[in-house]
Amino acid sequence: MKIALHGLALKVEFISDIERLFQELEKHQIEILVTEPLDRALKMVGNKRLTYWLIESQEELESVDFLISIGGDGTLLDAVSLVGSLEIPILGLNTGRLGFLATAATDRIGEVIEYLATGNFQIESRSLISLECNRRLFNGINFALNEFTIHKRDTSSMITVHTYIDGKYLNSYWADGLIVSTPTGSTGYSLSCGGPLITPGAKSFVITPVSPHNLNVRPIIVSDECEISFEIEGRSEKFLLSLDSRSTSISSETKLSVKKAHFSAKLVKLPHYHFFDTLRQKLNWGFDMRN
Repeated sequence: MKIALHGLALKVEFISDIERLFQELEKHQIEILVTEPLDRALKMVGNKRLTYWLIESQEELESVDFLISIGGDGTLLDAVSLVGSLEIPILGLNTGRLGFLATAATDRIGEVIEYLATGNFQIESRSLISLECNRRLFNGINFALNEFTIHKRDTSSMITVHTYIDGKYLNSYWADGLIVSTPTGSTGYSLSCGGPLITPGAKSFVITPVSPHNLNVRPIIVSDECEISFEIEGRSEKFLLSLDSRSTSISSETKLSVKKAHFSAKLVKLPHYHFFDTLRQKLNWGFDMRN
């Protein structure tokens, strides 16, 4: 078995956890590969004892059985963009803060690797949202696990986003921006803007305005089989476009549409884990704040 490790940064206090992770992988005779960002992070904290193979090309990633994301949810989102259509199962080892997607705790490393080695897990398919436009953006990595966002830039004035579903006019949103979220992303930016919670297996997108001028405009849930297209107007000539944590600037002439990607993100689901448990534990959902 081959397992790739990916991370963007590493705090010194987590070195002992990383060493324990390597020990557990070696105990099960698992070949360890490391991505270049994590290799740089390990060198920055003075690693000289850990041995591994460095992944230097996408072709080397193709032979991997699992990828372990070491960090928070942002690192896992980066891992999804790294894996792309290879659909390598991803497990998030949480060394960040919230850990809504990166659910494996560092104090359970031995148990986690035992689950992987013995096949005691499930794979969840999470839908991705894919961007299509008339110019190349995001270095061709045009998909996201959480959300696609249009937002105003460099001005205090709102923008107008004319929105269409399969070519049929839906609404013109006068707002600071507009979010199209997957079920996975419904617990993120969309939620903070008043969007609904959606279970991961739901076949839908959520369109959520950001600070809308018309207060009667509310989020709407649409099928993920549809194509959503946009026309943007505003006083500024530039607008901000984002796929998860990646952002770029566009002009109003850019043609934009989103739909479900033809591939999905595969997330490792360990025993005794459930989405509802995470809602309660991470978001304090249903917690009686009067106590």
